[in-house]
Amino acid sequence: MNKLIFRKLYLDILSFFLLSSLAITLIVWVIQGVNLLDIVSEQGHAIKVYLIYSFLNIPKIFSKLLTFTFFLSLFVIIVRYEENNEILVFWTNGIKKITFINFIGKLSIFFVFIQLILKLIIVPYTQNLGQEYLKNSSIDFFPNLIKEKEFSNVMRNLTIFVEEIDKDNFYKGIYIKEKLEDDDYKIIIANKGELITENSKYSFKLLDGKITNINKTGNFNLGFKETLYDISKLNSKTRKIKEVDETKTSELIFCLEKFIDERKKLNIKCEAENAFLLKDIYEELFKRAVSPIYLILLSLISSLLIIKPKNNFFLNYYKFILFFFGFLIIVFSEISYKFINFSIYYEIFFLVLPLLSIFLFYAYIMLKTNFKIKYL
Repeated sequence: MNKLIFRKLYLDILSFFLLSSLAITLIVWVIQGVNLLDIVSEQGHAIKVYLIYSFLNIPKIFSKLLTFTFFLSLFVIIVRYEENNEILVFWTNGIKKITFINFIGKLSIFFVFIQLILKLIIVPYTQNLGQEYLKNSSIDFFPNLIKEKEFSNVMRNLTIFVEEIDKDNFYKGIYIKEKLEDDDYKIIIANKGELITENSKYSFKLLDGKITNINKTGNFNLGFKETLYDISKLNSKTRKIKEVDETKTSELIFCLEKFIDERKKLNIKCEAENAFLLKDIYEELFKRAVSPIYLILLSLISSLLIIKPKNNFFLNYYKFILFFFGFLIIVFSEISYKFINFSIYYEIFFLVLPLLSIFLFYAYIMLKTNFKIKYL
């Protein structure tokens, strides 16, 4: 009988978690999708590229929200059991409060493993996959980014101005400025031109114009009747460099192991000049491996709903206080990585804090429930 009761509790929590997490993830994904529209409107990528890239962001969103939705699911289901007196089924069948709390704690360990798999493996992989796909995608909407009488920064280090675009997409009064180096520029002015494409690569066919190269020593002018200006060699606005949250966990661990003694130095990078700072790697690994442990603490906080305080004042606001306290724990778990680089004492404290908090909180619960070994 007890197995059936706990199975129902498990299914209620799991079903609410799936529904709430999917709903909230979908809302956040849609909002984020609106913010990502500049992939099409400013960077010129196709709708297909935009959809695939935004879809690959779903695991990251789901992982970010998992801690909150898990706490919310536990809180809502236990409150519902309390208000509908379903919680009495546990006590009338001889189930002790500590046994109930132990079940919630074991369930939270299952979600810790899910969160670890997401943060350590799935999220870095999908983030890297999405950025690589975006970086290597062609700019299919490039012609739509060029507008009449507007300076268009359609690609990095490139500005284009067109006086007029006729119905045949033939350009008149073309001005192109390309930044070559820090103080070097190439300026092309042409009376006419058209945009041609070959193998998904764009080039300007320009007629009757002048090329001016400007550098520190002066400038050089060259006139032309017809020339081909290849823009496929230029970089789009899409970010090319991988970020730390898109890097495999194994790569971050390998780097940190090699420079473990310098992990707290603020300006030390991992080998290559354009690699990540060691402190950023350390913080990222902390977020991936340590922060999920707070899920167990949140499950214990939710379980306190079945232990009523004797003070009537606290009883009136008990649910609100517990929920607010749990929310503060969620916020703290998300920002605690910021403190590990202050000193060795801060580092040790914040590394052991999740486990220490769980131990102390569980000890407190055992005292409140008149704990006995046989109830474990």
